[in-house]
Amino acid sequence: MLIASGIGVFVMPGPAARSGVSTRLVFPTGAGLPGIAKGLERGGVVRSALLFMAGAKLSGASRSLKAGEYDFPNHASMAAVMAQIRDGRIVRHSLTIPEGFSSGQVLAVLRAAPELAGYIAQPPEGAILPETYQVVWGETRAHVLARMRAARDALLARLWAGRRPGLPYRSPDEAVILASIVEKETALTSERPHIAAVFLNRLAKGMRLESDPTVVYGLTGGQPLGHGLRVSELQHQTPYNTYLIAGLPPTAIANPGRAALVAALDPAPSSDLYFVADGTGGHVFSSDIATHLKNVARWRGIEQARNAAAAKAPAP
Repeated sequence: MLIASGIGVFVMPGPAARSGVSTRLVFPTGAGLPGIAKGLERGGVVRSALLFMAGAKLSGASRSLKAGEYDFPNHASMAAVMAQIRDGRIVRHSLTIPEGFSSGQVLAVLRAAPELAGYIAQPPEGAILPETYQVVWGETRAHVLARMRAARDALLARLWAGRRPGLPYRSPDEAVILASIVEKETALTSERPHIAAVFLNRLAKGMRLESDPTVVYGLTGGQPLGHGLRVSELQHQTPYNTYLIAGLPPTAIANPGRAALVAALDPAPSSDLYFVADGTGGHVFSSDIATHLKNVARWRGIEQARNAAAAKAPAP
């Protein structure tokens, strides 16, 4: 009768969460059964730490309880709580690295994630793959960064093996450098192969890339400039100023995403050498300087009209 009563308590609904629809608790490595049981009682997930410990020992689950961060639903029975910890059904957090983030920005995201632990140094520019990663409480930043780098390496190896013949890269790293420039030049996935083709055509002809984002990187190291490029800045000598240097800059200028890497290794078939904003968020392309200058004049007109309209708008 006593055993039956104990089993009944163990499977009956547990307490309601003190706020919301669930209770989140963290059990650090080494907490052991007593630490977990007391944490559950303090958190209001179970009514009795002693009864939880007894049930865990009798069922054999006491040897399989796993550390980590857990989200226990309202009125979960002790049996359900024990099964959740035994099976390691821990909370997983999403950590998103946007395409085109500099490695300094990636470092800031990792350091700001409260669920992660440990120190990391800034990775090389272009070394990680921007996407959303699943992380868990207590995972080290070094481990997460290693996963990000491994994901980029795996993707780059596959794309490099299937790259279009005749591309001028001497190494996969040079493809990453160009992909990072493509990434910063356009937000439109559909345009990236065309943008890549323009830069590759310019390299083939010995023309300078003349990419504004490379100039910005040389000035700020990847942080936003905060204003449009000035003539003095375009004339400022840095290893990244592709208006002044020939060929590719010495490193990537950001961490390119999948689409930009694909574009750099499988560019669109095109003879175009120039592009400029078209006023709709995209670009207009051309293969000769005369057409390009007309396109630039059209874009300047759009800019002037927008500035005039902004100046006439009433103050908020």
